[in-house]
Amino acid sequence: MFKTIIVDDEKGCRDTLENLLQEIPEINVVAIVDSIALAQEAITNLQPQLVFLDIEMPGGTGFELLEKISPINFEIIFTTAYDQYAIKAIKYSALDYLLKPIDPDELAKTIQRFSVKKHDQDLINNKFKTLLNNINGETTHQKIAIPDDQGLSFIKITDILRFQSDGSYTYMYTVGKTKPTLISKPIGDYQEMLTNEQFIRIHRSHLVNLQHVTRYDKGEGGFALMSDNSKVEVSRRKKNEFIEALSSL
Repeated sequence: MFKTIIVDDEKGCRDTLENLLQEIPEINVVAIVDSIALAQEAITNLQPQLVFLDIEMPGGTGFELLEKISPINFEIIFTTAYDQYAIKAIKYSALDYLLKPIDPDELAKTIQRFSVKKHDQDLINNKFKTLLNNINGETTHQKIAIPDDQGLSFIKITDILRFQSDGSYTYMYTVGKTKPTLISKPIGDYQEMLTNEQFIRIHRSHLVNLQHVTRYDKGEGGFALMSDNSKVEVSRRKKNEFIEALSSL
């Protein structure tokens, strides 16, 4: 069984999550706390394998708790009401979260992912280092976790030129690399995460970083010339949206 701690300042949320977790045999809730200070004490004393962590609490955020703990040798599932900025940072770092009110089916799926993953301490710490850097740092230093054969690579968003779809897989092109990285995720996942970071879908197969577009050549849809001298087709349907986005830079 996995030793688990619940951290949440709302009693109703704590009670609901505890009741749901009682139905999951592999989870053993060893502490339920309502503040950052008590959470730090419980984690230090009990050495859990999993922590359900609320983001917004009186006296500090869940992110501030993580800054107090080193190394982080446990997994975290964030629980939060909808917070677009926090959720984006969590997704960039390939971490799990649950929206309140917690859906039992989503909880079960999240626990299943936790149960089967490798709990590599170096990888866990890199995920949380990336998360905290993204939360606290400037946009130009934000990174995103990209799955590869060895686990995860943490890539600066500003270094990504474009993504190219290949069915349920995606090729990622980055600054300084002659060969793309093959990712076992569909391009739509990255469109959802990166649209607000000046990435735009210009074709069903192409998602580009507007900061790396150096020229637009006219045509039925036309072509975008990228900073690595590659040419990317623009679909006729996306042409006007693309030109408008370029004009607003």
